[in-house]
Amino acid sequence: MDYSNNATVSVPSIHPEPIMMLAICDYASQVRGKGFPVSALPNREQVGMALAPTNLMINAFGQTPATPWAARGELLMMPDPETALLIPGQEGHPESRMMLADLVELDGSTWFGCPRDALRRSLAGLRDEFGIQILAAFEHEFNFTGVDNRLGDAYLVESVESAGVFPGSVLAVMRSNGLIPDTFLAEFGPRQFEVTQTAVLGLKAADQAVQVREIVRRMALRAGGRASFSPLMEPAAVGNGVHVHFSLVDLDGVPVTFDRDDSNGISRLAGSFLSGVLRDIPDFVALTAASGISYDRLQPDRWSATYNNLGHLDREASLRLCVAPQLAGVDPASATNFEYRAADVSGNPYLVLGALAFSGLQGLRENLSRPHVTNTAPETMRPAERDELGLVHLPRSLGQALERFSHSSRLTGWLGSDFVDAYHTTKLGELESLANLSDIERVARYVAAY
Repeated sequence: MDYSNNATVSVPSIHPEPIMMLAICDYASQVRGKGFPVSALPNREQVGMALAPTNLMINAFGQTPATPWAARGELLMMPDPETALLIPGQEGHPESRMMLADLVELDGSTWFGCPRDALRRSLAGLRDEFGIQILAAFEHEFNFTGVDNRLGDAYLVESVESAGVFPGSVLAVMRSNGLIPDTFLAEFGPRQFEVTQTAVLGLKAADQAVQVREIVRRMALRAGGRASFSPLMEPAAVGNGVHVHFSLVDLDGVPVTFDRDDSNGISRLAGSFLSGVLRDIPDFVALTAASGISYDRLQPDRWSATYNNLGHLDREASLRLCVAPQLAGVDPASATNFEYRAADVSGNPYLVLGALAFSGLQGLRENLSRPHVTNTAPETMRPAERDELGLVHLPRSLGQALERFSHSSRLTGWLGSDFVDAYHTTKLGELESLANLSDIERVARYVAAY
């Protein structure tokens, strides 16, 4: 072949081959995985992809300062075809494909540390023992750098419009993947937005939470900005929460949450479920608010949770009773739901919903009575009154939360001691990596990570 300057070389056109990312949501609630040619999907559905157990323990900052497995061990990521996500390509941006996976042993048996399986077990208990299911939807708050950082933008119509095609693109991709958008709005903080989707059953709700985050991140990049779901953007600023709305239905999808004869509209069955959740929130909040800065947000007067209370239309309660509008055509049985507010992006969605389901299941097993519904802030009550109502201040740091979590016999009974130890270990390692940083530096690390 003539390679002289005068030679003409024919260069074939390149058509990028589509890649499927097979992903898990790890203990830091980060979505990590491996890619393969889409054409190989039928084979991968049969044989999976290998993954070291330690990969699940990479912390929010991409480090593994503490792991019980080090370089040892092997698992399989087994694709769940029902979770396939496709973000179509646009000019300058290739298409993006992702599928979520279960983690199993090499013989295909369940691995104790799989977050999806932890949720699946809780849901199975509700279904098999009480004939009920959880209908749930995750609300996500995030900051988008593609708009100006202006004062006074909270809830303004102009704030959404200033984001250009970004909001509509997010909703379009959600809908094309079977996620039904519910709302998109400018939130209270600068550059802060919220996106929600309609409620779906059980495992699918957690899958969709993972998918929504990835859709928002991809579309933010395509719009020339970046999305961060960090619990805080600045030490003293309004934070980003993840709120979980849920209700109970029977196996035919009939609502079983509402009782018009109860003063608060809460059925006996739902009351037992809620009492189990409220009792365990101080123990499982390490799973739902799982970062080193989460507890700087869980403070009074920050529109976040502080005590394990069920509040009537109270956005500073750990659980908010969301009553149905008293309008013609509104069915209170379908519209009544509860909102769990002590969570943020650092909580793995499978463990967040799994903790709610498991604790509710325990409340049903013990036939706990309906909980008290508060109409005042617990911090304004007398200590004796809080004690009588069983109201406990949530842990004030991740370290305190991990201490309660690791000593909870009920949660250990659900997750197993090996899971509890592994989770505790990786979170302590994450805290140690923050030990010598200022508040500003700590927050900046999470803003970059999430």
